[in-house]
Formats: sequence, structure tokens, C-alpha cells
Amino acid sequence: MSRILVADDQPDVLEAMRILLKGAGYQIDAVTSLAGILNALEKKDYALLMMDLNYTRDTTSGQEGLEVIPKLQEIDNTLPIVVMTAWATIDLAVEAMKRGARDFVPKPWDNERLLTIVRTQIELAGALRKGRRLEAANQLLRGGAPNLIADSPAMRPVIEMISRVAPSDANVLMTGENGTGKGLVAQALHALSPRGSHSMITVNMGGLSEGVFESELFGHVKGAFTDAKTDRAGRFELADESTLFMDEIANIPLNQQAKLLRMIETGEFERVGSSKTLHANVRIISATNSNLTEEVAAGRFRQDLLFRLNTIEIPLPPLRDRREDIMALANSFLHQHAQRYRKELAGFDEPARERLMQHQFPGNVRELDHVIERAVLMAQSSQIKASDLGLTSGRDDSGRLEDMSLEEVEAFLIKKALARANGNARRAAEALGLSRSAFYRRLQHYGL
Repeated sequence: MSRILVADDQPDVLEAMRILLKGAGYQIDAVTSLAGILNALEKKDYALLMMDLNYTRDTTSGQEGLEVIPKLQEIDNTLPIVVMTAWATIDLAVEAMKRGARDFVPKPWDNERLLTIVRTQIELAGALRKGRRLEAANQLLRGGAPNLIADSPAMRPVIEMISRVAPSDANVLMTGENGTGKGLVAQALHALSPRGSHSMITVNMGGLSEGVFESELFGHVKGAFTDAKTDRAGRFELADESTLFMDEIANIPLNQQAKLLRMIETGEFERVGSSKTLHANVRIISATNSNLTEEVAAGRFRQDLLFRLNTIEIPLPPLRDRREDIMALANSFLHQHAQRYRKELAGFDEPARERLMQHQFPGNVRELDHVIERAVLMAQSSQIKASDLGLTSGRDDSGRLEDMSLEEVEAFLIKKALARANGNARRAAEALGLSRSAFYRRLQHYGL
């Protein structure tokens, strides 16, 4: 329930206000002086302050209340202040609003109007505070992950979730299509955590064959297998006191999932070829473009492991649902690649901007990055032109196949398969007759 502070020097007014507001579902604290207001605000947070303007100095001018409003604003400039007085005039109401009050109620008041004012001002203040929290989270995230551009409405829940979850040790599962920026979100979660002073350790589970799985995650000792020439620490050992980001978590072989579950539950593991139990304090951030609930139902993923991984789940929207971010992302990538390739480029011309905004980007942010890198290399003037982007404007691109190289045709077919599968890499790989690992290698190669 929202808590309201009511200030008036007349006990009968306070009692009437308490009965009215409590009946409407609010919690009420009452004070009888301006000093009481200041003391109360130091001790508690309030959703709204309703205060009389006249106390001890006189009974009509309202100067006592008017003078304290700016001081109250300094304490909390998001606190809505509704003033009330039996000596209401238009001039007094205007002056109160100029000094920071949100509304004005004359005595005696109309109950329905007063409750409407209270409800409206609390809702407006809540929206203002939420907006400021999001902006603060954005600024904080920009410091921890400079490439995480997320100003679109679709990304606001993601930013707010990151700001809430990052300081904890909770395991986080990120879901969403391939290329939506899960790696950058993982960097932000790690950078804003107490573990941020350590390096985050990353492993792409889609690129691990079953034969090297245990060695990569848990390490091995010399002689454990033919190529084990020396002892080697695994990713969990390297991530002790830090964060381990496991991308494409759905690709873990079913017969290896129990070992991963044991590590997450107990923090204990053994290197391959050793019986010595080691311990690591690791926070797990994982990501997938698969529907793990469906994977569990199909018997390909352990439900108990899913429960351990998704203490908090953060779904990332595809780029087509956050089109407001496209040009900001494109400009950021342009700056990075122009520096890398030592080229002076001023931006995009209007046809290039239109082409970027029209493209569906089945490969999401990763594809956009790849497109901009290519455009920087191809650009021959001070601005990126539409022709530099290598994006077609029509819906049917099949007429271009005869003009493409073999690599361009393969990238084109992969994009089409991703689009048909709504960004689901597993289904796209099956449609193309490729293994998961082969498909992921091609995605990485083509920047998709």
C-alpha cells in the first residue's frame, strides 16, 4: 500500500483525512507541524505529502507552507506535494504550484475530487521515478558495457532487469534469437556485479565437441589422454570468484549435463584423469536461442539443470522489434570499424539510412555489425552509401544469385533459413542439413 504523509495543525482535519485515505487503501502518517514533516521525511519514504499551508505564524497568508515547499523539494524532488488551506485563493494556488506543489485542495474538500488527485499524483510520481531509475541504469550500463545500446521501448525491461539482478550472485539465463546481443548483456551483468574486478570467462557450448567437453569445463591432468601433455585448468577453475558465461547452453550433451549440474549445486569438480576434488565459487550466466522448455519435454535437456540455470531469465528482443536502436547501433559500429581500418567517415547518407531501417536483419545485431564493417571497407567517399551496405531493397533476392560468389550464396541461404525459423538456430540448421557445430561455425564466419 502507498504511504501518505498528512500535515495539519488541526486534529479533526487529520482524523477526517486519515479515515478517508485509509478507507481508500492508503497507509497514513500524520504530523502537526512543518518540523514534523521534515523529521518524517528523514525517516521514511512517502508516495505523497498532503500539507496545510497555515500553522502558527498566522491563519490566512499561507506563507509558512509556501516557504517550506522548496526545502521539501531539495529532500526529494519526485515527492508529489498537494497543498490544502481553508483560505484558498487563485493567487495562493498559483504561488504554491510555482514553488513546487503538484496540486491544490481547498477546505472543506470534496472527497471524490481529493481521492482522484491523490491517485493521479501517486501514479505520475511512480512513472517519474521509474523513468529516472531506467535512465540511471542506462548510464550505469553504458559505463560497464559501452556497446550496449538499448534506448528502445522493447529494451527497457531488459535494462531494468539488469540493474536489479547484476549486483547479486543469482544465475541468469538469457534467451532470444541468435545475434541479439546476449554476450554484451552478459558483460554488463558481470561488470556491474561484485565480481566485476575479475575477468569474465566465456565458453561457446555450441563449438565444443563431446570429446573435449569435460576437459574444457573442468580441465585435465597430464597423461589423462593422448594429447594431454601438461596439466590444464578448465573454465570453471579459471572463473573462480568470477563469472562464467556459457553461450548456446542447449548444446550440452545430455550425458554430460549431470556433471554440470553437480558443479553448479556443490561447486565441486575433478579434472579429467584426477580423483582430487576441487572447488570453485562461480556465478553462471548462460544463453540460448532454443526453447529449453521444449528441449526438456523432448528429453534433450534436464529439467533440474534448467531450474539451476534460470534463477532469473532475461529474454532479449530481436532487432526487428527494436528498430529505434538500429541507427544508434549502426553509428556505434561505424565509429569502431572506421577506427580499426583507419578511415575517415562522417556517417550514412539518406538512402543508406533508409536501407538499414527497411532491412529485417534475421541475424540481428551481429548481422548489423557485419554489414557496417563491410560498408566501412567498401566506402569510397566520406559517407556510407546504400550500395556499400550490400543489402538488397526488394523482397525477392533470388535474381542476384548468379552474380554472387559461393560464400555470398551460402550466407544468403543461411539468412533465409534463419528468417523462416524466426531466428531459431537449431531449426535453421536442421532445415539446411547441417550439424549444430557446423552451423554455428558458419554463423560466426558470416557475422550472423
